[in-house]
Amino acid sequence: MNKNIILCGVGGQGTVLASKLIAAAAMEKGIPVMSAETIGMAQRGGSVFSHVRMGENLYSPMIAKGTADMILGFEPGETVRMLPYLKKNGAVVVSNRAVMPVTASLAKTGYNGAAMIEYLKTQVDQVLVIDTDQACETLGSAKVLNVLMLGAAISTGMLGLEKEDIKQALIKRLPEKLHELNFRALDYIQ
Repeated sequence: MNKNIILCGVGGQGTVLASKLIAAAAMEKGIPVMSAETIGMAQRGGSVFSHVRMGENLYSPMIAKGTADMILGFEPGETVRMLPYLKKNGAVVVSNRAVMPVTASLAKTGYNGAAMIEYLKTQVDQVLVIDTDQACETLGSAKVLNVLMLGAAISTGMLGLEKEDIKQALIKRLPEKLHELNFRALDYIQ
């Protein structure tokens, strides 16, 4: 079972931690994994994306265009930007929360996240849109966006991991005081 997963968002959304949790969970299961991140201007709300490849006979951490099984999009515009990487029958799991890119803000050009989601729906057969603002409000913290999105990705059955795999990775990588909240976020989407 080989899986190519692209995670994308903007700085501060937990994209890199999410990719590290996927990689750690895969390694714990004995699945070979390679990953690479591009974080650029992450601290300033800039673009962040990660390539995670799981399975046998991997020779590069980078995913070729048209070969990703899933795009896990923490931000709609960034998800549209990574769309060329998705394979024909791939899936997109995307947050509906738009974060205006720095370039749009500086140029005062405006940005419409809902339009990005509608575009995704016209281009991809399998799109799962998550109301992350509502979910994070219900959970009581926006800091669990990344784990919430991992739970949503697992719910599609296309990630190649189970919730218990991610829970074990969380236990090993996060302080105990954060476990319960993150477990609730992981289980939020059924």
